Amino acid sequence: MRIDIVTKEFPPEIYGGAGVHVAELSRVLAQHVDLQVRAFGAPRDADYHGAAVTSYSVPEDLGSANAAVQTLGVDLRIVPDVAGADLVHSHTWYANMAGHLASLLHGIPHVLSAHSLEPLRPWKAEQLGGGYALSSWVEKTAYEAAAAIIAVSEGMRQDILRSYPEVDPEKVKVVHNGIDVSLWNRDENDDVIRTLGIDPARPSVVFVGRNTRQKGVPYLLRAAAKLPADVQLVLCLGAADTPELAAETARLIEELQSQRSGVVLIERMLPRNELIQVLSHATAFACPSIYEPLGIVNLEAMACGAAVVASATGGIPEVVNHRETGLLVELEQVTDGTGTPLDPEKFVTEFAAALTEVVSDPSRAREMGRAGRKRAEEHFSWESITQTTLDVYRSVLK
Repeated sequence: MRIDIVTKEFPPEIYGGAGVHVAELSRVLAQHVDLQVRAFGAPRDADYHGAAVTSYSVPEDLGSANAAVQTLGVDLRIVPDVAGADLVHSHTWYANMAGHLASLLHGIPHVLSAHSLEPLRPWKAEQLGGGYALSSWVEKTAYEAAAAIIAVSEGMRQDILRSYPEVDPEKVKVVHNGIDVSLWNRDENDDVIRTLGIDPARPSVVFVGRNTRQKGVPYLLRAAAKLPADVQLVLCLGAADTPELAAETARLIEELQSQRSGVVLIERMLPRNELIQVLSHATAFACPSIYEPLGIVNLEAMACGAAVVASATGGIPEVVNHRETGLLVELEQVTDGTGTPLDPEKFVTEFAAALTEVVSDPSRAREMGRAGRKRAEEHFSWESITQTTLDVYRSVLK
C-alpha cells in the first residue's frame, strides 16, 4: 500500500503541534506502508526513517502574493506527483487542497487530519487578510469531499460537525495525538535551566507555545500577577501572529517584570534536550488555551513529569485528568468562533488560583507529574495511534 502524506510542516521545519504529529506518525507509519511525504519548504533529507520525502517551495512568480495564494501554488505543484498512490492524507488547510485535487485527478481516497478549524480561528483574518476567506473555502471544500476525516480528539470531532454540518458524522473518526515517551524523559540535571536564567530552587510555572490568540498568553500573563511572589514564570514564547498581539504581550510582560522577579522570557525554539530539562523542573505547566483540539505540548509536559494546569476546552480534558495529572480550569466561552471567555476576569482569577494550588504543594505537584507520565505511556503511544490510522485507511480502500 502506498500512502502519500501532504503537509506544510516537516522536520526540520516544525513550528507547532501539527508538525510534531506528522513527523512522529510518519516515523512509525513508514514501517508498515510505502510512505511518500510531500512537504512544503526548502530541500531536506530525502529519507526520514524509511519514508521518502520530497520538498516543494513557493512558485517564483507567486513570491509577492498573499500567503494563502502562495499555499495554493505549492498545493498545485504537489498534485501531479501523487500519481501512483493508493491514498492521499493531508494535514491542515495548507495541504488540504493538494489532497482534494489529487483525489479528483488520480481517483484515490483523500483522508485528512483535523488539527484545527478555520471557523474557530477568526482572528487569523488579522494575519492573512483576504487570505482567510481563501483558507476557509479550502478547508470547507476539502472536509465536505473527503473520504474520511481524522479528528485528534472527541472535542475536535464535535467542533467539526458543528462547523461543517454537511459532513457525514460516520466519516469523522477520532485518533488522538501521541508522544514518543522514549524521547521525552524527565531530566533532573539543572545545567540548562541555570544557563537560561531559571532558578532550580524556586517553584516555577512554565509555558511553551506560539504567541497566537488561541494559546491565551495574555490571560496567563494577567494570572501570573496573582501568583505567590517566589514563583517564577518561564515563557518559551514563539513570535506573535500580529503586531497588535506582540504589543499587548510585550506590555504585559514588561509590567510583570517591573512587579516581580523570576519572569524568564525565552524567545527561541529550544532544542528538545533543553526543553525537556525546562519541563522537568516545572512545578506546573500552564496551558491557558481558548482553543486547543488536543495539545501535544501537554503530553510533552506530562511525559517529563510536570503537573499540568490547563483550560477545560477542546480536547484538553481528554489528555489531562482533573486532580490526577493536573488541574482543569472551567472556561465559558462566547459562541462567535473566537473562543473569548464570557467573563475574562473570572477565567484569569480561577487560572491563577489553580496555578497557586499546584505550586504551593510541590509534593502533590510531583505526584500529579508521575501520574501524567504514566498516562502518557499507557494511552498515547505512536504505535497504537499508527495502527488506528491504518484502520481508517483500510476503511476507505475497501
